[in-house]
Order: sequence, then C-alpha cells, then structure tokens
Amino acid sequence: MILLGAHVSIAGGIWKAPKRGSAIGCNTIQIFTKNQMQWQTRPLTEDDIQKFKAETENCGIASVIAHDSYLINLATSDPDNAKKSLNAFETEMVRAQQLGIDGLVFHPGSHLGTGIDQGIRKIADSLNVLIDKHPDDHLKLLLENTAGQGSNLGHTFEQLAGIIDKVEDQSRLGICFDTAHAFASGYGLRDASEYAETFEKFNRIIGINKLSAFHLNDSKKPFGSKIDRHENIGDGKIGIEAFERLLNDRRFENIPMILETPGTENDFKRNLDLLKSLIVKSRGKNG
Repeated sequence: MILLGAHVSIAGGIWKAPKRGSAIGCNTIQIFTKNQMQWQTRPLTEDDIQKFKAETENCGIASVIAHDSYLINLATSDPDNAKKSLNAFETEMVRAQQLGIDGLVFHPGSHLGTGIDQGIRKIADSLNVLIDKHPDDHLKLLLENTAGQGSNLGHTFEQLAGIIDKVEDQSRLGICFDTAHAFASGYGLRDASEYAETFEKFNRIIGINKLSAFHLNDSKKPFGSKIDRHENIGDGKIGIEAFERLLNDRRFENIPMILETPGTENDFKRNLDLLKSLIVKSRGKNG
C-alpha cells in the first residue's frame, strides 16, 4: 500500500486533523500533538483521545505520525535546557502513545559548539533515559535527517548511525528521511545513479530496515547548500524524477510519505495529485 499524505493542522481540536487530511486526499497524516512553539500544554482528555481515534478510522487514515516541538534540543549541554527538553520530549511521547500514533519524528538536536561527539552522546543518553521510562510503548522514535545548518546534528548517515549505536533498545528507533534535507546535505537523488548511491549508502551505514517515514519535499536551494528551504514538488532543485522513483520503489511500500511543502491545504492537494500521477500501476521499476 502506498501511504501518501501531508502535515495537517490541529487547529480547533486535535480530532479535526484526520478530516482535514482526508479532504485533500491523504491516507496518512503528520500532526503536532500540541503547539510546537510552547513548552507547556494541557493534558489530552479522554474525549480528545477517543474522538481523534474515531475520526482517524472514519476518515480512512491508515497511519499517523507526529512531529515533536521545535524547542526541544536533546543535544544541549546546558543543564536547564536539557531538563526542559527531556521533560518536553517525554510529554510528546506520552501524547503520541495515548493517541495511538505510530511514530514520533524529531530533529536530533544541535551541539551548539560543544562538538559532534559530545552532542551525539547527549542525544543517545537522553533517548536511553526516555525509553527506559516507557519500556512498553509501541511508539517508534524517528530521527529525522537534517540539512546541516549550523551545529545541527544528523545531516550525515554516519551521525544518525552514531546515535542509534549508542541507544540500548534500538528496536524503538527509526529514521524519517527528508528528501530536501538529504539533498541539501549532499546526498543526491536527481537521477537513477544518484538515487541508487544514496540508498546504498543508507543501507550500508544505517540499514534500510530502519527507514520508517519520509518527508517528501523539493528543495529551494541547490545540492549540498546545507540550507533547509522546502519547495513544492517539481518546482525545486531535486526535480520530479526522484519522487517518481521513491513512489515506485517496492522497498518503501507501507512507509508513510508526508508532504511538508509550502503553502496551504490547496497546495498540498495539488502536490498530492501530482505525486499520485507518478505512481506506475505495475510498480516495481525500482528496488
């Protein structure tokens, strides 16, 4: 099954997100479970949870993933920010688990000058603490590859693998592969050769079995720029061919593919319609 969707709003109530997704043609969605720019939030009520689950089923949404708050930095060495980030991430985990969400996507974090090795160790230590506190959760924690701006970690497959290797229960971890971030950080996707090389590297360094979600975004900035600027599908520097290959790659069946392109829900629909037109009915042309 091809799972295609978009990041949709929870404005007016978290249970409204599935219907918004369904209205634009999604069978998978990504949401924030709370305001992504605030540390604190009210707990979910039982009514919130049950209405969300019912709407998810009623709207034919086969899979939901969440994205954590942009404030969280699991790589920080600042004690106050580290405590706030750990507590906020645990809140995100609890909310996602309550809602029956499949995966929680998060940016690994920024070392802010303390160095790559120390940053990776801090992230892994934080994940070990959080997983130990919630050993029975079904929720997967999905590290998102980054574009490589500033001191952000996770822009190389080696850095992502370094984090995973230091986590004790690696079965709880996966990767969310963002196409724009990969392209900006220097992983090619534009033609068959680049595409094959990128996923061969991913498989060798991390393992293709760890790939649990995609963010489908074209890139406004050129290859290797290390600048994170999403663009609508086909309007950026990556081009249509990469997305056609992804959609027809049998290795990625049943993996949520989520748009985070600019614009409104109408723009999401236009992008989704374009992506659906690229699906080859016979499939199997790649992978």
